[in-house]
Amino acid sequence: MNSESSAIATEGLSKAFGARKALDKVSFELPRGASLAIFGHNGAGKTTLLRVLATLLRPSGGVVRVLGLDLKEEPEKIRARIGMVSHRSMLYLDLTAEENLLTTARLYGVSDAAARVAELLAAVELTARSHDVVRGFSRGMTQRLAIARALICDPELLFLDEPYTGLDPHAIDILDGLLSSLLASSYMTRTLVMVSHDVDRGRQFATHVLTLDKGRIASFGEV
Repeated sequence: MNSESSAIATEGLSKAFGARKALDKVSFELPRGASLAIFGHNGAGKTTLLRVLATLLRPSGGVVRVLGLDLKEEPEKIRARIGMVSHRSMLYLDLTAEENLLTTARLYGVSDAAARVAELLAAVELTARSHDVVRGFSRGMTQRLAIARALICDPELLFLDEPYTGLDPHAIDILDGLLSSLLASSYMTRTLVMVSHDVDRGRQFATHVLTLDKGRIASFGEV
């Protein structure tokens, strides 16, 4: 397992919830700068795998290294270098869009936080709503702000769990443009991992595809 040159390296990764095995001896390596699409039927273990890799769940067994760091030993160091967009927005609903991003920027110690926040609000086309409370946002607007939040620290590794769910066509276009721009501007340096039920949309940015079936790898390889 050449974990130093890999963005992600797992060996025998398992995760159990009681007697149920959500992940069963999952082993793969993803090079830095790659874009991975994870597919599988409902209950295949896609989101569980993503949450383990993003340090949100502890594995039950096996070895996991993310950006060269041991997930069990150094989860805090990993969290400082990754971004995550999940089903939950992880936003403060009673704060404004700007306040949400400023809070996150300060948490990560982002230099010139105000400028970074303004840049990301413009990128997700929410500048005009920057002083509005998030509770009043549509699903599409909330997801766009959640993406901006995930990018606030310019992460080396970005996790996306069904990011297109509930988005209107305009929000989908914005997300597509953001992902294209991110990958083009950080060729071979930023790694992207996306869980998607939509094979065509998931593959459009993918360099690698991993398919899970009942917690095990059914296939893995380059596109």
